[in-house]
Amino acid sequence: MTLREMSVEYRAQAQALRGRMQELEKAWKQTEDPAERANLEGRIWTLEVLWRETRDQAVLLERYYERGYHRNEKYTL
Repeated sequence: MTLREMSVEYRAQAQALRGRMQELEKAWKQTEDPAERANLEGRIWTLEVLWRETRDQAVLLERYYERGYHRNEKYTL
């Protein structure tokens, strides 16, 4: 599997994470229970971190071999 092919998989996973976040945000808007809202906020926050990192990795993998691409310093050694 090439890095570009891997980036497609990462993008698909990022979309799945984003979809789940949207479902939880909808549930958050519909609930009145403070405990449930706090629980949903925590889950949304965790998924947002995963979504952002997955999306960033997809970009890194897509553009890894492009000349002049300035990689995200977060993911370089």
